[in-house]
Amino acid sequence: MHRKHQNVTVFLFLLPALLLFVGVLVYPIVASVHHSLYEYRSFNDPGQFVGLQNYIDLFNSQYDFGTAVRNALILAALSVFIQLPLSLGLALMLGKGIKGERFYLSVYFMPVLISAVVIGMLWEKIYNPIYGLITKAFEYFHWTGLPPEGLLGNKKTALLAVFIPTIWQYVGYHMLLMYAGVKGVSTELREAAMLDGATDGQVNRYIVIPIIKPILKVSIIFAITGSLKSYDLIKVFAKDAYNCSYKVPSLLLVRYAFNNSGGIASAIAVIMIIMCFAFAILINWLFKERDPYGKK
Repeated sequence: MHRKHQNVTVFLFLLPALLLFVGVLVYPIVASVHHSLYEYRSFNDPGQFVGLQNYIDLFNSQYDFGTAVRNALILAALSVFIQLPLSLGLALMLGKGIKGERFYLSVYFMPVLISAVVIGMLWEKIYNPIYGLITKAFEYFHWTGLPPEGLLGNKKTALLAVFIPTIWQYVGYHMLLMYAGVKGVSTELREAAMLDGATDGQVNRYIVIPIIKPILKVSIIFAITGSLKSYDLIKVFAKDAYNCSYKVPSLLLVRYAFNNSGGIASAIAVIMIIMCFAFAILINWLFKERDPYGKK
């Protein structure tokens, strides 16, 4: 009887969090799946059931959804192979202890605290083809090769130009996660390895990085899912969410949601959810497979 009463008490304490989880996460996902099976011409339209037709239509040239997914995957790849190595390098450098360590931590983390809209407006000025900092630097040093329409206006450089502010904003975020892991590595392990003649690079490679693998896994998942869901920073750059050369799924979702295509927008949302979950599961599986101790 006492145990039953205890279970009821635990459930009542968990109930608010459970209701919040269902209302904020589970219900929107279920609603998106339901809406994606209907064609909505307006918010007040009850909708007409069309099954999977919205998903089929998405990959027609009319919506150009394939290009948006490709751009998002490119941003995700750049985040994993450029942003995270930079963050790891900074974390390893600061984690071993240098003069002014706390100052550098604050400086690198500061962009994370700035609104993405503010960062977008700042970098939009930097990229301006007339008076931007990059344009003036090319003029001052007499460099050539800068597109006359600017980095954001050129199809070949636009996506990379969008990614650079993302590096600047979030490299400090991932650095701080990794830095916490690096500082948690036992000093005795480091000293023992150094006494055996190991260099700093060997200590990082064979001791520090294997220990902080769980943090690296989390950073990779955050970087990939964050790139797939990216919106606010790119929206500042994109004057036309459909015709810009660096469109991503989130831009199209908002565009169609407010242009009488609620079913299409819901289908985009469902695909984005599936992609985020799929990559999270894949990364978890890859890290389990590479566990040197064979633990599951």
